[in-house]
Amino acid sequence: MDPVIIVGAGPVGLALSLALAAQGVPSVVLDETSGKEEPRPARTVVLRADMAALVERLGCATVRDEGLRWVGWRGMRRRQQPREVAFDLGLGGTEEWSEDPDSPAAPAAPLHIPQHALARGLRDAIAREPLVRLVTDARLDTVEQDRTGVTAHTRGPDGTWWRGSHLVGCDGARSTVRKLLGVRFPGRTAVERHAVAALRTELPWPGESLLHRQPPWRGVGEEITARPLPDGVWRIDWLLPPRGELVTPDALVTRIRETLAGWCEGTTPPYELLDTGVHTLHHRLARRWRVDRVLLAGDAAHLLGAVGTQGLDEGLRDVDNLAWKLALTWHRSAPDALLDSYQSERRTAIAARLRAADQALPALRGGGGLRTYLPGVMRGHDALLTDGHLGRGPLGASPAYPHSPLAAPFSEGMVPVGTPLGAPVEDVRVTAPDDTTVRLRDRLGQARFLVLLVAPGSGVWERRHWRTAGLMPRLEEAAEALPVASEVLVTDAYPGAPAHAVLLVRPDGHLVAAFAGVRPEELHAAAEAARGSVPEEALEEGPEGRQEKVGRSGASSPEPVVPVEVPAPAEASLGHDRTVDVH
Repeated sequence: MDPVIIVGAGPVGLALSLALAAQGVPSVVLDETSGKEEPRPARTVVLRADMAALVERLGCATVRDEGLRWVGWRGMRRRQQPREVAFDLGLGGTEEWSEDPDSPAAPAAPLHIPQHALARGLRDAIAREPLVRLVTDARLDTVEQDRTGVTAHTRGPDGTWWRGSHLVGCDGARSTVRKLLGVRFPGRTAVERHAVAALRTELPWPGESLLHRQPPWRGVGEEITARPLPDGVWRIDWLLPPRGELVTPDALVTRIRETLAGWCEGTTPPYELLDTGVHTLHHRLARRWRVDRVLLAGDAAHLLGAVGTQGLDEGLRDVDNLAWKLALTWHRSAPDALLDSYQSERRTAIAARLRAADQALPALRGGGGLRTYLPGVMRGHDALLTDGHLGRGPLGASPAYPHSPLAAPFSEGMVPVGTPLGAPVEDVRVTAPDDTTVRLRDRLGQARFLVLLVAPGSGVWERRHWRTAGLMPRLEEAAEALPVASEVLVTDAYPGAPAHAVLLVRPDGHLVAAFAGVRPEELHAAAEAARGSVPEEALEEGPEGRQEKVGRSGASSPEPVVPVEVPAPAEASLGHDRTVDVH
């Protein structure tokens, strides 16, 4: 069968190729560049713990070698420090955590890494992967679709036609794939601008990230963020006014010196300036993420990043959501509705995050009352920004898909657990079929569903002693009869789950259903729903039978009405800063 064509060799496209390879799907990655990543210390990414684990599973060694997990986070306002959070460096952190220092639950530590180091690690992993072919100097200019696949043409030293089963556009904000499809990309331009500097120095909070609002020093701006990197390097961002103010090198150096002096008791410590830039944030959302066999992911599908949200982290969540669905479709073991659910789930999640950020911005940047913009939210501005930076609430929490078309049908055997249906499961320790004890996250991403039995006390016995006792024989028989590949795991305990509960988990780590004991028929029905099966009477004839050619004039098919949209006022022109733009 033809490989999947991936257009774009940024971190999202590279990660997608590796995620597909892990599930037995070959791919061709078309890179319009020469393949050499320019080191830019001021261009960095923050990955939540689950996405850092995804990248590490894909073989990216630079996550460990060149990234830094923060030991804590602190929020300051003027000269006061109202918030401080310690992170769980054991990576056993939870989505449900409290800022109460006496709380036993702590958030898992985020990972901060230069983007060029992340991309280099992914390229190194691809060099060891026989199922991925990376082609440089290949610029896409044509896409054609038919009922059996996609044909793409690239310009370059030798113009080439490529044939694939599907094509995924991971080619960034100015996506050629999106333009060839004629898909609109409405939204807001320059919602935030930041001056950025990467420098090596010593600050009073080694290993901790800092958000300082309304610092008491003149001329440095209303908000400063400092994020540590390995080897004593820090990335510092200064929020800029939305209009005007060119950022000259002299002005940036002044900001650096005044900021460092303010944090270090009035004396500017020695520092080495490594890189500077201006980071301009846009909020945009593509109207469609799938047109038959062509899909969009990452910045080609969405742009976000204001008030602490992380754009690349969301792009990797696109990969995590899409890879297993595309793999099952490629292996011809899933209906077409499974691939449709990629847009339904991910676009809805991104739209909700964009809406929350757009609603919060007037309050956070204009000083208005928060309740005016976010009804029901009683917390202050500082707490809202904490959510965005630390992965909580509407601005930052990992997405859940409670209303997914893949949701399991309700049954009386279902039981509530600490994880809501459709949300990411907790990273508990589990016993695998080979008798090893691993984290649940280590078993994800293999195009197989996980069947997790909660069996208190099982951790003190070897698996060979209890796999033929109690519920295990019946559970393994039920798992073997599922319509999808699956693996049975056992854990001593799961938050909020009663003894002998059985959890069905998708390949991307989202909870499908939890049952009281082994219920083969209900487990089977939940798995059927999660692979996109629908009753025959609900099926409609799709567009598979028509030949479609998409050129620069765009696709002829009409765009559907989408219920969620980002406000799109008249676009403002981008500022012409004298420093280099950092994305």
